[in-house]
Amino acid sequence: MTDQDTHVVLARLLRLRDRREPLVAQIAEWVGAGIIEGRLAAGRDLNSVDLSRRFDTSRTPVREALMVLEQEGLVEMKARRRPRVAAPSLQDIRDIYQVRRQLLSMLAALLVERATDDEIAELRGRVEKMRGLADEGDVDAYFWSHVQLQERMTEIVGNATLKQILDSLALRTLMLRHLSLTRPGRLAYSVDDQERLMQACEERDGELASALIAGATVRALRSVEEQIQEQETGRKPSRRRRTPST
Repeated sequence: MTDQDTHVVLARLLRLRDRREPLVAQIAEWVGAGIIEGRLAAGRDLNSVDLSRRFDTSRTPVREALMVLEQEGLVEMKARRRPRVAAPSLQDIRDIYQVRRQLLSMLAALLVERATDDEIAELRGRVEKMRGLADEGDVDAYFWSHVQLQERMTEIVGNATLKQILDSLALRTLMLRHLSLTRPGRLAYSVDDQERLMQACEERDGELASALIAGATVRALRSVEEQIQEQETGRKPSRRRRTPST
């Protein structure tokens, strides 16, 4: 996935095309991408002076850009404190993933019901390209390709309400989704999940497709939980005992 593709995704989700000030949009996109891809870690201070120097501007466009990101839950701005990257609590993260799991299950069922054979073949092609990125270990390219895959799914389904709700959660979940993919072995597990989902769609099994995408979402949450635990404790988490499949 190219930088232009990343720009398209962020510009749409941040509604940057609606902004008259190109510099504000540019700053918001740069900071937003940095937060999502983990270059700007949760809880990190965002120095307005440093940002104004980077973009050769006054602090006003910087503050406006950070306010855009605050509205989307990526930045926290409090009185008499320096802006910082938002750091959602573990309970907030679990709540988000609980809602996301239900929405994606609905999306998968509708996809099986509404997608044409040609559209499913198109999605299969996207997943095949993602397999190559996973094999290369390219986390960023795989991540943005996965984002666009799910966006294409929502377009095919054509449920405007479902898309609006998913979009409202998108920016709050993107940094978490990227974080989950940085765990060792997660790229391979993720692309395996996508391939199984495509097979269920090809077989027109909506119930299986819903179950598969729900399971993939639960595994992504577990990966985020483990990553956060490592960051907080400075050690690797103990492995959970897996319950046998039924």
